[in-house]
Amino acid sequence: MSAPRRKPLLAWEPLPYLVVVVLLIATSAIRPESPPWLFWPFTIALVAAIGWVVAGLVRRRSTNPDQWGDLATLDGLELVDAPHLEREVRAVAPVADVRRHQPAIELARLHGGPDQPAVLVPRANRWLSRRYRIGVQLVGGDRPRHAGFLGEAIDEHWRDRLDALARRGGYVRVPARITGAARPFGVELDLSGLEHAVPATTSTPEAG
Repeated sequence: MSAPRRKPLLAWEPLPYLVVVVLLIATSAIRPESPPWLFWPFTIALVAAIGWVVAGLVRRRSTNPDQWGDLATLDGLELVDAPHLEREVRAVAPVADVRRHQPAIELARLHGGPDQPAVLVPRANRWLSRRYRIGVQLVGGDRPRHAGFLGEAIDEHWRDRLDALARRGGYVRVPARITGAARPFGVELDLSGLEHAVPATTSTPEAG
């Protein structure tokens, strides 16, 4: 089954906030003295929208990965290692959007060094975007840190396989290198072992 390309509208995180804002603006016209058939349904809708916002905040804290594909910990995850394999063709991929995550990358380098593993997380996205991407979480040091996303072409090639693996609770761990001695840092992934770890017909993952 093909992985979805975009997050459903009702699961898009900014939507409840937008609904609450619209309803709060409407309070200037809908007052307690308004007709009951208008005031009470409006009040129920406003309370429900606020509850929707609160539920989203609670869900973010209780899931790993969270709704944006960020990892809080590796505990409880089933990891499939894709170590470096010697190949004739170089299989190193730069991580996209690293400019937005320089503080996190710098902390990952500080705690885990320039060479450390990274976990690939499908169905990740930026907060204001509905487009699903494969997130890259650096996992050297004390905790995972979001470094960016796979590039579009690589994402397209691996999306369905990694998504199928994640639906069974498995996530791939690949070697990563943080390039540069100071900001702006880059991140490169060694994907040479990915084909072996996640073949076209994925089997049940083994814990890494």
